[in-house]
Amino acid sequence: MKPQRIDAHQHFWRYRPEDYPWIGRGMELLAKDRMPSELHPVLMAEGLDTSIAVQARAGREETGFLLELARQDVHIAGVVGWEDISCAQLADRVGEWGRDKLLGFRHQIQDESDVAAFVAQPGFNRGVAWLQGQRLVYDVLVYQRQLPAIQAFCARHDAHWLVLDHLGKPALAEFGKGEAAYAEWRRELRALGALPHVACKLSGLVTEADWIRGLRPKDYEHIVLCLDTALDAFGAQRLMFGSDWPVCLLAASYARVVAVVREWAETRLSASEQEQLWGGTAARCYGLARARV
Repeated sequence: MKPQRIDAHQHFWRYRPEDYPWIGRGMELLAKDRMPSELHPVLMAEGLDTSIAVQARAGREETGFLLELARQDVHIAGVVGWEDISCAQLADRVGEWGRDKLLGFRHQIQDESDVAAFVAQPGFNRGVAWLQGQRLVYDVLVYQRQLPAIQAFCARHDAHWLVLDHLGKPALAEFGKGEAAYAEWRRELRALGALPHVACKLSGLVTEADWIRGLRPKDYEHIVLCLDTALDAFGAQRLMFGSDWPVCLLAASYARVVAVVREWAETRLSASEQEQLWGGTAARCYGLARARV
């Protein structure tokens, strides 16, 4: 018997261009349906048991779509959906979804023109505080350049877990041009890591490099540097693996994404710490039962 292993960050969709405007030129690989029947064979081939499906578009339709998939599939542990967190009827609207596989919510804060203003809105803050009171997780999605704008927000909401997606999207394409980009990202990540209620997903890194020209050995060195920095900032107990499938496929296969983190973890983490990375942290933060397989 071994603990369940969880991919803590992936997406499903039935593709319609109007629903996914972020799938642009050069991303044609993503412009097709991406459903559980495609993910599960590669998930299980890498020794993973379940995944957490995360919203990829704004709108309540997304939450319903993902929950419907999750309720029909034991390999989907739960859903991080979308909701208008500022809505005065938030409690009633969240109540409509039920709690059997609903784990939390996310908004693409990275796409807001003024991130600091967005996370300072009174209604949004009331909503996040209410979610935390209900033991629902809020996933934070921002680019490296936006990390300073969310520090006060993350510090303020300390009643339950916040989860930083994709290590705050470090500007890997800039890392080879000098020390400044890495140093700035490390400083901001350490500030978030100092908050004990913030966890971090080791996810999304391959597509923060210059994936259009193809990943090179130096890109993978930068990815390992990011993993080391996250370990230093958060400690092994607040890190969780996520593939960001199918977005990761733009730059690397599912197997390659897993292998990079696995090879890193085997040289940095103890056996018990690796269990946390591959499922324990996700189960603890998102309130999943630690099923054993």
